[in-house]
Amino acid sequence: MDRLGIAFSGGANPAEIVDCVKLAETLGYESAWVAEGHGGDQFAILAACAAQTSKIQLGTSITSVFVRTAPTIAMAAATVDAISGGRFILGVGSSHRVQVEPEHGVGYSKPLTRVRETVSIIRALLHDGRVSHLGETISIERFDLWFTPLRPAIPIYISAVFPKMTALCGEIADGIMLTRSTLATAAQVRERLAEGAKRGGRDPTEILVTSLLPTAVCVTRKEALDALRPGLAVLCRLFSALQPHDGRAWLPRRGSSHCSSMVARRQRSSRACSQRCADRCDQSRRNGRAVPRADRSLSTLRDRPADPESVRPRPWREGHVRGCDPCVRAVGRSKA
Repeated sequence: MDRLGIAFSGGANPAEIVDCVKLAETLGYESAWVAEGHGGDQFAILAACAAQTSKIQLGTSITSVFVRTAPTIAMAAATVDAISGGRFILGVGSSHRVQVEPEHGVGYSKPLTRVRETVSIIRALLHDGRVSHLGETISIERFDLWFTPLRPAIPIYISAVFPKMTALCGEIADGIMLTRSTLATAAQVRERLAEGAKRGGRDPTEILVTSLLPTAVCVTRKEALDALRPGLAVLCRLFSALQPHDGRAWLPRRGSSHCSSMVARRQRSSRACSQRCADRCDQSRRNGRAVPRADRSLSTLRDRPADPESVRPRPWREGHVRGCDPCVRAVGRSKA
């Protein structure tokens, strides 16, 4: 593995994240990413990280194009980029209807168009300092930046789950952000990226493929998997309708309904819920080696070649829930 970063999506408070990023830089991590959801404000945290570090790259994973306006995203990105001395990477995405509408009270429609127009507006503002845009989802009469960005262009990554969004990444993005992927995912994604790159007249090999893989640092492997299960259960409940790059249901019907019923009873017994939910996942996916231990040095993980046998999922079948055990084993190994 040539490049390894660390990402935060809740749990730690803002001050703790800043301390962790400082430590990650000393340990040799290339990048640090902060999600936007129910934790602290990602741009504020990254600005604090920028002031406390000097080398590590800093990014958003991701900024929702529905929750924030395009000019607001551009201003925030330019601000963190300036404070960090040009170490910022902007990760954007459409998020999901189940998050945007009920949690933020914002309408959700035409996510592909919204992402495309947002990226166009951000790049225009950074490069020219002003923008006017009349589009399908965004209309801006005129907006001016009252300061000069440090860089006229900032790397923009786009998160993708569906094939169409993946192709859009190939057309307009500097990188793609995946989640809970395996080694096989990268090959499928590259095909979609090539399709989009061809439409945009770009070289698909210049688009960086990254993946967010859930991890838990514990004394034993069992404790680590136990810590990951509640998040997986919630994911199964909320996003069971998502489709992967090959068009199959992201969660088959049996696995989806099982996880949904588990989460519905979580208030009565959250521990039993997540345990039973993920036990079925483990039974369907258990064919790899042990998870990389937390006490292994970063250089050991980085130098270790990818091992397809250790992360390859079993053939897809009913009741097979994607993204549990192999995601943990893929940490430090997959270049996806």
